[in-house]
Amino acid sequence: MTVTKFSFIASTAPSAREALADLERRYGSVSPEDADVIVALGGDGLMLQALHRHMGLGKPIYGMNQGTVGFMMNPYDPVGLPERMAEAEPATLHPLRMRAVQSGGQEQTALAINEVSLLRETRQAAKIRISIDGRVRLEELMCDGILLATPAGSTAYNLSAHGPILPIDAAILALTPISAFRPRRWRGALLPHTAKVRLDVLEAEKRPVSAVADNAEVRNVTEVHIEEDRSVSLHMLFDAGRSLAERVLHEQFLN
Repeated sequence: MTVTKFSFIASTAPSAREALADLERRYGSVSPEDADVIVALGGDGLMLQALHRHMGLGKPIYGMNQGTVGFMMNPYDPVGLPERMAEAEPATLHPLRMRAVQSGGQEQTALAINEVSLLRETRQAAKIRISIDGRVRLEELMCDGILLATPAGSTAYNLSAHGPILPIDAAILALTPISAFRPRRWRGALLPHTAKVRLDVLEAEKRPVSAVADNAEVRNVTEVHIEEDRSVSLHMLFDAGRSLAERVLHEQFLN
């Protein structure tokens, strides 16, 4: 793609702020609304923030690593940015939409690019009933929590919880328990991306649970409904030969 107008954003890290100043001197900067591409300087946390903040613009976001892990970022190089954009490989993501009902009856909604997770709030293990497409699949899971991950999020919290890595273009979601106590041998499930997931918190007053969609937390939930929102498309750009699909595949062969 031909890019002439950039909008640069950066985390608060000193290296990211220095990179921001350098790139603005080299290429100038316009508002995200007027840009061809939004360039995010930081780590994966900043990339998630940028995707959420600018979700309604439909603009592609190109990340350059000035953070710690940078799985969703490209290497930092201030030289030849328009040429890199011309050869960049796109990736389109669709988030999960969470609707959480709290103990007082209030409802909260949020979008998640990586995962929606339910987590116990106290020393008491959570008890959760799992329904898929209106059918109860597991009457009671006793655990620290459970999460539903997108392919993009499958290498994040989901992987740390021993969930599977999903190819980025797979029409699949990963339902992964977090420290399951009973049933001990249940390791989760792979669901079609069209699945409508309902998680009911059992004994909610005794065993309070929070629901988290990426960074948005809703406390004291009694039921959580999750499904993919195909009406929302998020666009990312990656250097040629370093696509998000390639990174996810590579991650599966690391020791």
